Amino acid sequence: MVANKNILPSSSTSIPFLPGNSFADATKTDFRKAHTLDYKNSYALQKSVKLSIGAIPHPANQVLPAHELISRLGNDPAITYGDKQFHTPKVEPTFVPAYVAFDKVVLRFDAYFKQAVHESTEQYYLRRVRILYYLEDDSVAVVEPEFENSGILQGVLIKRQRLPKNSTDYYQVSDFNLGINLHIYGRTYRVVSCDKFTQQYMQETQGITLNQPEEMPLDPYQQSRQRVPRNLSHRADEKHNRLRRFLENDRKVLRFYCIWDDRDSMFGELREFVLHYFFVDDCCEVREVQKPNNGRDPSPILVRRQQLCKDGSVNEHAEVYTWKDFRIGDTINVLGRKFLLRDCDEYTRKFYQSSMGMPDSELRPVSIDNSSIHHHVVDHELPPYNGYGDVEDSLGSCRYLVLKPPKKDFLKAFENEHKVLRFVARMDSKHKEDKDRRFVISYRLSDDTMTIYEPPQRNAGILGGKFMERTRVLLPGSSLSDVDGPKYYKVTDLFVGTTLEILKHKFVLLDADEFVYHYMEDRKDEFRQADFEAVLKKVLTGVGAAEKSKLDKIAKALDKDGSGLVDRQRFLDGAREVWQSCLTHHEAITLSRAFENGDRKLCYLKLLAAF
Repeated sequence: MVANKNILPSSSTSIPFLPGNSFADATKTDFRKAHTLDYKNSYALQKSVKLSIGAIPHPANQVLPAHELISRLGNDPAITYGDKQFHTPKVEPTFVPAYVAFDKVVLRFDAYFKQAVHESTEQYYLRRVRILYYLEDDSVAVVEPEFENSGILQGVLIKRQRLPKNSTDYYQVSDFNLGINLHIYGRTYRVVSCDKFTQQYMQETQGITLNQPEEMPLDPYQQSRQRVPRNLSHRADEKHNRLRRFLENDRKVLRFYCIWDDRDSMFGELREFVLHYFFVDDCCEVREVQKPNNGRDPSPILVRRQQLCKDGSVNEHAEVYTWKDFRIGDTINVLGRKFLLRDCDEYTRKFYQSSMGMPDSELRPVSIDNSSIHHHVVDHELPPYNGYGDVEDSLGSCRYLVLKPPKKDFLKAFENEHKVLRFVARMDSKHKEDKDRRFVISYRLSDDTMTIYEPPQRNAGILGGKFMERTRVLLPGSSLSDVDGPKYYKVTDLFVGTTLEILKHKFVLLDADEFVYHYMEDRKDEFRQADFEAVLKKVLTGVGAAEKSKLDKIAKALDKDGSGLVDRQRFLDGAREVWQSCLTHHEAITLSRAFENGDRKLCYLKLLAAF
């Protein structure tokens, strides 16, 4: 080995080159770090001679090159290619975590433990449990299946957790087997069996051969409960018989729907009842189906729960009804009243089909003839309107002692909120100053009220504004004191061309806004004037060739530019004499609206071609 210039070799060459056997050169002045890369012809090349700090040759230069090593050691293939185990590819299995591989994988073992009982004929209770082992996290849960009327708390005895086997270890899957005892929290569990999946998993995956399963021992307490008591006499004890019937037939009730026809007596009627039959003690209960405003006290029970005698008496030695005596369509005697069994519920129907094999034809409901029912309606003569408030307020004072506000039709108000029908009207008056007056009549669909507004006109001499407040308007000839009640204007009474008499003034409806026309056309069954097909049929039967010729002349006279379009209102005013023989003014508007282009311009050529 070549000595380093910075290191002073030891006096003897046999001393190994170790720390403590060499000394640093105190005269060293070059501490630069040598570089290993160099440039030659613009290419970065690695230097063949490696230098250490201070440009001193590095000991790595003493390593022999590869061709010299091969020549010295010979051409051994193991040096070139290595051993087979180093160049054979290995496939490493994909790592799968336990919470994924064993998700929902649970081992189930059946076990039991004995619970000591003091001051009892039994020395212990044998409690059967299921031990669930979750492979996901090696947790264990102990669950006891619930038994009816066991008298002890059952369910989850030990919630899912890792169970300690001793002070340092926890139970693992290898600790489980059949026929062994597990000590968990001071209680000894005897494992007797497991399911098929657990047995297969333990044998194939864990390599554990399970022991032979054991039989689950019998619980002496459950055996004593299931043991049939021996009767000392041949006659059945009535007390034990009632107990047996209670345990077997508790909450088993047959239900029949009955009718009591009392129409033959004065003020009699058909009354509906429900009959309940209890299997526990062969008792019956009869309840009346209460109806609102029937005038009877709210006491639905007609017959309390008791045994029902067939002869209608209350003699304890009389023959009583049983479930075998009830048939749909039969009449039974309920304390002297004849009750018709007309129907039953679904449970009763299935019970008779399974126990007695009754067909569906015998269990069909019986229809009731209501033809002979006469409802005597008393006509109450209402007093006339007293002048206080509205008519509904006056009517409420006749029906109630404590006055209540009249009920409004809220559904109608919600559906027609903000829906107003507006018409342009003129006053039909004999006074000349009222000839040019125009009004806007608004009809609100939410409560059938009307308002009248007069737009102000310049130099008319009449102040415009509100002509009538919002109120309901009586029909001509109707008054608040009518016996049948007052009659008001309805929405179907309003259409273009009609005359309304309001507050002794007559108003002729001249026109309406687009909402009115659309509203009426959408409800042409209520507004016959807005039904285009019905209006067209009237035109085809009432307008002849002469009238059609007059309409053509009127339209051509208005169509001065020859465009085929005329103003709808001017055309209707000019053809009023032709229409009035077969159509109303609103029907004429409905006919013309079908042939206009949207800005109230009528295409009279299409109109005349239609008929």
